[in-house]
Amino acid sequence: MNFIKTDIAEVVIIEPKIFGDERGYFVETFREDKFFEAIGYKVNFIQDNESKSSYGVLRGLHYQLAPFAQSKLVRVIKGKVLDVAVDIRLGSPTFGKHVAVELSDENKRQLFIPRGFAHAFVVLSDEAIFAYKVDNYYSPENDRGVAFDDEAFGIDWLIPKERLQLSNKDRNQPSFKECDKFEYGVDYYE
Repeated sequence: MNFIKTDIAEVVIIEPKIFGDERGYFVETFREDKFFEAIGYKVNFIQDNESKSSYGVLRGLHYQLAPFAQSKLVRVIKGKVLDVAVDIRLGSPTFGKHVAVELSDENKRQLFIPRGFAHAFVVLSDEAIFAYKVDNYYSPENDRGVAFDDEAFGIDWLIPKERLQLSNKDRNQPSFKECDKFEYGVDYYE
């Protein structure tokens, strides 16, 4: 596996080695020792999730507050998405900045999004099956979001806004200025 630091050092792209021939392929999607070595701290993933979405579906920007904050390790099983992580840690040198990475069934890349970041993806293919590991359980009381189209982020979703498909929840998220945030330097993994 190849671990690639992004413009926000805590957000990491993971490129697996793909072993393929005329019969198909084999790929190792997670290995705890290599993962720990690359990010430098222990993340205990406790749940796997999967969603299926059609072209233009945008899910996010979502996160959970402490003590139910979540790290995510995301990948695409089928199709192609633009995956986005936004730093919402007050005082961070990259506060309000984002990383956008194309994940697909072809490139088999994964993205690690640590606690303290909002996360979203938009489907660029006709259909996508999206899978992710989380290190904390879902908590409705701690579920939060921020407006996907907040101008402070400057995210290019690669799809015209009128073609985006959003839930009512995601259409009505607070602005970046108004959303709940994390504090930079606080260890949310304790």
